[in-house]
Amino acid sequence: MSKLESVVQMHNGKNKDSTSEKYSAPALSKGLDILELLASQSMGMKKSDIAKSLNRSLSEIFRMLAVLVERNYVSLDEASETYSLTLKLFEISHRHPPIKRLTKGASDIMMELANNLNQSVHLSILYGNNILVIAQNDPPGNNITSVRLGARIPVTQTGSGAVLVHQFSSDTLRDICGQIETATEEQIEVFSDAVLQVQSLGFCVSNSMVIAGVQNISVPIFDYAGKVIAAMTIPFIQRLIKNNDPDLDTVAKAMLLAGEQVSCFLGANASRSA
Repeated sequence: MSKLESVVQMHNGKNKDSTSEKYSAPALSKGLDILELLASQSMGMKKSDIAKSLNRSLSEIFRMLAVLVERNYVSLDEASETYSLTLKLFEISHRHPPIKRLTKGASDIMMELANNLNQSVHLSILYGNNILVIAQNDPPGNNITSVRLGARIPVTQTGSGAVLVHQFSSDTLRDICGQIETATEEQIEVFSDAVLQVQSLGFCVSNSMVIAGVQNISVPIFDYAGKVIAAMTIPFIQRLIKNNDPDLDTVAKAMLLAGEQVSCFLGANASRSA
């Protein structure tokens, strides 16, 4: 690091510290720390464990938890004395106009896809280096393969991820792969192939890296500016009992059309014709 870089770094650090002190809100910070901690846990946590994880006293954690429970951001299981996140934050995020408009435009189309193709279908957006599933529809049958609503999955493990980042530069894609510590060489190879498919074909069909025998069919959803804002995906399964289900090629064509319809709702076609 050069002397100039060191000076700039020190200056930025001082500014950051002074800004943090000037606008400090300890109670808000503690509440957010609790929400972020609980969001990272698959199981509920006891009050003492929360306090220990955040290096806080039991009394201050108790006050924060009481308010969060009262406001329905956190729930308390009386039997186990554990605290867990409710779905309130997820519901709030869906009130945000871009997400609300996206799910509104896709909901009827996804329901029709699920029913006509006899396959589950989900919609996801980019969330850091993960995909975040924001909508999910299942067919009426008993045998399905679906992804949990609200699930976060590393982009390198999904066809949806390849669709969401296929417009990125090669350097950015390389950085993303490097930042995901759980990504294996096999996953990156499948992911890279899926990215190339989307770039050349406009969609991708890739083997699931989670469930054997499942092929993910993923298509992009574009906004008015032609930017990918979501991915629509069917984890395609081939049932052993014949029900005249559409084959993979037919499903892929239906998915492409559905992706175009949702994109059109968001104004993508207007951008291309302008």
